[in-house]
Amino acid sequence: MFGFDRAGGIIIGLLTLVYYEGQMKEKQRVFREGGVREMLAIALPMVISHACDTVMIFTDRLFMARIDPELMNAVMGGGLASFMLMSFFTGLIGFTTALTAQYLGANKKSNCGVVLTQAMIIAVAAYPLIIFMRPLAHWLFRALGVGPGQIGPQTAYFDILVFGVIIGLLRIALSSFFSGIGRTRIVMIASLSTMLANVGLNYILIYGKLGFPAMGILGAAYGTVLGGLVGLLILAWAYLRRNNRAEFSLERSFRFDRAVFTKLLRFGSPAGLEMCLNIFAFNAMVTMFHSRGPVTATAATVVFNWDLVSFVPLIGIEIGVTSLVGRFMGAGKPDKAHKAVMSGLKVGLVYSAFIFALFVGFTGHLVNLFRPMEAGVVFAQAVPTAVAMVRIASVYVLVEAVLCVFIGALRGAGDTHWAMRMSVTLHWMMALTLAVILRFLNLSPETGWAAMVFLFLVFSGLVFLRYREGKWRAMRIVEPVIIPEEGFIE
Repeated sequence: MFGFDRAGGIIIGLLTLVYYEGQMKEKQRVFREGGVREMLAIALPMVISHACDTVMIFTDRLFMARIDPELMNAVMGGGLASFMLMSFFTGLIGFTTALTAQYLGANKKSNCGVVLTQAMIIAVAAYPLIIFMRPLAHWLFRALGVGPGQIGPQTAYFDILVFGVIIGLLRIALSSFFSGIGRTRIVMIASLSTMLANVGLNYILIYGKLGFPAMGILGAAYGTVLGGLVGLLILAWAYLRRNNRAEFSLERSFRFDRAVFTKLLRFGSPAGLEMCLNIFAFNAMVTMFHSRGPVTATAATVVFNWDLVSFVPLIGIEIGVTSLVGRFMGAGKPDKAHKAVMSGLKVGLVYSAFIFALFVGFTGHLVNLFRPMEAGVVFAQAVPTAVAMVRIASVYVLVEAVLCVFIGALRGAGDTHWAMRMSVTLHWMMALTLAVILRFLNLSPETGWAAMVFLFLVFSGLVFLRYREGKWRAMRIVEPVIIPEEGFIE
């Protein structure tokens, strides 16, 4: 244990040095407004942060796959159900990024901390409501026909995660504050620390290392919750540092503010409702694949794991776009906001091109990574279906960047209601289409997956047309403070 403590101390020391070095460099750098370098300065740490979240989810499923494919399926189903219950509040609280960025751009720094306080009030109030809805997920597992070998472990995994959702909500609130003010490096450090703690604890608790009993899927759940706590503590420490308290007048921010609270509810609720309805639809789609039996469930879980790898890091770019667009719109500079969007698109397309090459050139290797340690009939039968579905997924990976960047731009400008309506329509159309294909027409999983990909492509085109229409340029959430002699204060 002494060696383990020493290693932990070294890691924390290195992360602290990286943080302070980054703070010094950020003060020295002057980027061209809206350019690729400014976008990368904000988005790259967020891409790394979301890549860390991807690694955590991916590792949970991979560790379980090594034991039994049905446990891998249970981790996916339970994790999605937990996120489904907190998804409305996740989307609502996540709008802290855009609102904080707009206040920063409008030279109202003292309101940035007030926004975070309102987000934390929402998180605390949401926790008992989420716990109250726990039986809804249990009912959903039974109603959608989760297999008998999967439903028990899935329910146990879900129950542990759902009691730890308050950690996730508070972590999202703090991350959104730092994303909004453009200091994404600390979010990256917190995510890296969370990932290291999560993967290490999972390995110890799942397999029973360092004197701990082997807990299997329960160890995966406890590792996830405790890893999130590590990230939350790092973000809280950074937020309460003396320099941050002074710059944003935090001593006066720990209060309920009706105007800011109402603004967060008004513009954040569409994003929250969108995420809630979308995750509910996505959860239904996953469960429909799982209800076709362990072979189809295993193939679908493998594909959704790699879909996660392709998509989640792009959310980091989306947050970068939202932050810069919100800041420039708050400062009354829509042309600079458009330039930031184009910079985000360039970064996103480079990443998506890499994922496209990975999906096309290494399909078999990607699928076989989840092969269990002991050869089984279920996985062997699932391989052809999984390979076909990964190849179909390669069709839309380039379009994912377009979707994330333009959705981030619309949200940063305040066009959240339209984004909500279109996104919810897409996901429920996908769910209904999949139900018809799998339940009524009894067609193959590959056919259902191809239909979902086609609808995704159509939706991405509609989002681009909405952005190109330009209504977002005239939207205002907050009014900038102007000093006539000097213009806008940066």
